[in-house]
Amino acid sequence: MAEGEALLAPAVTRRLIEEFVSRPPPAGDLPEALADLTEREREVLTLIARGQSNAEIATALFVSAATVKTHVNHVLQKLSLRDRIQAVVLAYENDMA
Repeated sequence: MAEGEALLAPAVTRRLIEEFVSRPPPAGDLPEALADLTEREREVLTLIARGQSNAEIATALFVSAATVKTHVNHVLQKLSLRDRIQAVVLAYENDMA
């Protein structure tokens, strides 16, 4: 990401999501992992899945961009994800988008 903006064009992101969602879900108990997220972290994950940047999420939740970045990092860590794309896929697989 560059200054809270997504690096991938929406069309590319959409194709990636479609590809990952068509694959079988990874092994493990994902709903339990999602239950470990705070309510705010689940909100942030949903907004990420809707394609919002950190700045847009900050505006929607009335918090700073730095706070959003912290929430995003917590989501990625708690769910053992590498990046926002994996977070989007996970959210779509669990009907959070």
